[in-house]
Amino acid sequence: MSSWNDLLKNTGLVFVKSVVPARCARTPMKNHEDWMLEAINLARDAERAGEVPVGAIVVRDNEIIGKGFNSPISRNDPTAHAEIVAMRDAASNIGNYRLTGTTLYVTLEPCMMCAGAMVHARIDHLVYGTEDPKTGVIKSRANMFELDFLNHRIEITADILSQECGELLKKFFRQRRKN
Repeated sequence: MSSWNDLLKNTGLVFVKSVVPARCARTPMKNHEDWMLEAINLARDAERAGEVPVGAIVVRDNEIIGKGFNSPISRNDPTAHAEIVAMRDAASNIGNYRLTGTTLYVTLEPCMMCAGAMVHARIDHLVYGTEDPKTGVIKSRANMFELDFLNHRIEITADILSQECGELLKKFFRQRRKN
């Protein structure tokens, strides 16, 4: 049996073998659940720090470029919600406040402040875990992203690992009420 090179020898054509870089070959694409587990781990960090357990990550090209967890108490900063901290981290890491081509994963439906910051940062896709019936403005109280005067639209995926995300919050507040 002839090889491709033997068959092509008399034609003047050359057989080129395609090689996939090792880094690409070993980096499987993660799915929403995988990324949400990363955010849940950050929410646990918030809980250990005595903060409301909410975690967030910003992903671009199958890579985390920003991380954050709720920290308004420890930072004395009312804007230090998980989403804001993650977007600040991502913007700092890439050197640009515009986070185009990114997906933000957060364990709890965003509030108005965080949703507004996502629009301003040009986040492409929001994936959240559980609804926030008190202050959530994506589904629970309203859908801020549907306001016609906004200059950017964000794709929404809801209820990813909702039970796990919700249980973290329920457990935290049950413990708080005990003390």
